[in-house]
Amino acid sequence: MMDENMFGNAMWAGHWLWMLVIAILVVVPVWRICQRAGHPGWLALLMLVPMINLALLYFLAFAEWPATKAGAKIA
Repeated sequence: MMDENMFGNAMWAGHWLWMLVIAILVVVPVWRICQRAGHPGWLALLMLVPMINLALLYFLAFAEWPATKAGAKIA
């Protein structure tokens, strides 16, 4: 049987808290990048899916951005 103690439970709760913080730190900037590029912001949620996140980065790097076609300047 597994020995349940105070430290094991506290570490588990802390793990999910850190995962949430890291997810927010990653998703929010990618959301803004997607919007500025002219793509829907919800694509940033794909950053939470392993391997799909790499495909999203390559898509954003090499695809034509609708925002540049509309005449918006990219800083």
